[in-house]
Amino acid sequence: MISNQNKELAQWAMKYALKNGCQSSKVTIYTGSNSSFEVLDSKIDKLQQASENSMVIHLYVDGRFSSYSTNRLDKEELKGFIRNGIESTRFLAEDPFRQLPNPARYYKGGKPNLNLLDTQFDTIEPDDKLALAMQASAEVAGKDSRIISINTSYGDGIEHKYMITSNGFEGEESTSQFSVSASISIHGEGEARPSSYWYDASFNYDKLIKKGIGEKALERTLQKLGQEKIASGKYTMIVDPMNASQITSPLINALYGSALQQKNSFLIDKLNEAIVSPKLTIYDDPHLINQNGARYFDSEGVATEKRVIFDKGVLKTYFIDTYNANKMEVAPTISSPSVLTMQLGDKNTDGLVAAIDKGILVTGFNGGNSNSSTGDFSYGIEGFLIENGKLTQPISEMNVTGNMLTLWSNLAEVGNDPRPFSSWQIPSLQFSDVDFSGL
Repeated sequence: MISNQNKELAQWAMKYALKNGCQSSKVTIYTGSNSSFEVLDSKIDKLQQASENSMVIHLYVDGRFSSYSTNRLDKEELKGFIRNGIESTRFLAEDPFRQLPNPARYYKGGKPNLNLLDTQFDTIEPDDKLALAMQASAEVAGKDSRIISINTSYGDGIEHKYMITSNGFEGEESTSQFSVSASISIHGEGEARPSSYWYDASFNYDKLIKKGIGEKALERTLQKLGQEKIASGKYTMIVDPMNASQITSPLINALYGSALQQKNSFLIDKLNEAIVSPKLTIYDDPHLINQNGARYFDSEGVATEKRVIFDKGVLKTYFIDTYNANKMEVAPTISSPSVLTMQLGDKNTDGLVAAIDKGILVTGFNGGNSNSSTGDFSYGIEGFLIENGKLTQPISEMNVTGNMLTLWSNLAEVGNDPRPFSSWQIPSLQFSDVDFSGL
């Protein structure tokens, strides 16, 4: 938790800014720490520990705006820091759209604890953390003569945030995170060097999956042996839940107020239109207990609420913060999504694969891009050819191309297997008639 001393310092800094020329101000204090233990081929490769204690102050001065940060939290030093920031802000161009939110939109408190903080965080011994990274490595060491390298790691972090504004908001959040990961490369055929990874993460140390991480990474790596291109053509595409967020992100990014205001979105003026497959229903569900991304207020202090983003293919909302709402002369919604959830189907990746006569399972994207204005995209991919419900040939060095609106209009099935820790709860996805280029 943020100490009372730091809360009082934030409150003082806000008042000091107002006394010295600001019309409005927002102050945020962050404290926390993180550590990581990395193991390379069963030997300790890197140990790292860091702590954070910083302040970010937003200054609204005579129709101008600026933001400054410092980790020097001594009150006497902050006086000069704030005064200099105010004077510097006066040199900037006026921007009348920069304003704090309407206080009626702020989170007022009183909701249940989201349980995003493990209270035993500080009691976990460094030897236990290192042991988890070593264990993931030991699961793989000597298991296959083709192994080139084994990289494993343990990481954790804790962050406390306290925010206050001059027009009535006050709130705080605390989160913790633990993870174990493994990455393995092997000798393939000729010059090929297949590699893959696996990881698990959790807010709670006791719920972190600590065994089998290295074994799963090796299994995924060995599956890539014999990768090659296959014939170009239209295929049914299944994207596994490790990578489904990447194909979803252009669709979500096109909903941000900044993209809409700058005419840099292929979803401009699409509100309340059926623009993608009726199979697609996405929610922003911010109040899920013990779920990464859950929160009661956004970066502005505005209260979050569950909202429908796509309802059976119909676009129902944008993500528009106060600044872009003022510029666009529209009502604000929320600055960004918190926890993305989908209406799930009844099959996992294996179930989707089993129902396909011929297609491609995508298990990785390797470069490429999506045009935010048009929705046209091209990505390098790797994965597996699907034949008669079975994964047959590992593939790589192929491209998938198309347009995001066309792709999502061809969404045929939604899986039931999102990765539990991700704030984007996107499961495996199946699309029809997708263009792949290879041989």
